[in-house]
Amino acid sequence: MQTDIDPRSLIGRKALDRNGAKIGTVDEVYLDDATGVPEWAAVRTGLFSRDAFVPLEPSDLVGNTLRIPYDKALIKDAPDFGVGRHLSPEQELQLYRHYGLHTAAAPAPPDQDFGTLANETP
Repeated sequence: MQTDIDPRSLIGRKALDRNGAKIGTVDEVYLDDATGVPEWAAVRTGLFSRDAFVPLEPSDLVGNTLRIPYDKALIKDAPDFGVGRHLSPEQELQLYRHYGLHTAAAPAPPDQDFGTLANETP
C-alpha cells in the first residue's frame, strides 16, 4: 500500500476481500512503533460483529475502497485482540502467522558489556 496516505483517511472506507466481497468498514488504523507507517487496519465486519485485523502492506487503496488480498473467511477468522489498544509484539506475530506473512528478524539484544571509550583511562 502507498505509504504517503494519511492513515486517518482510511477510517470509514469500505473494505473488500480478494474476490470483491464486502468485509466491512475500516474502524481503526495501527501504526508500526518503529517507523510510524500504517501497518494494520481493524475492519468492523458487521453491525454486531467484531473488528478483524488486516495487514495494510499487501492491501491496495482503490478509489474509496481498501482491497485486501485475502479471502473473507480468513479475515473473519483472524485473532481477536479488541480495538483501541496497542498491539503487542506477540499479537502482531500471531497476525503475521495467521496471514502467512514473513516477519523481519528480531533485532539482536544490545551489547551489555560497554567497556570504556578509547579516550578514557580506567
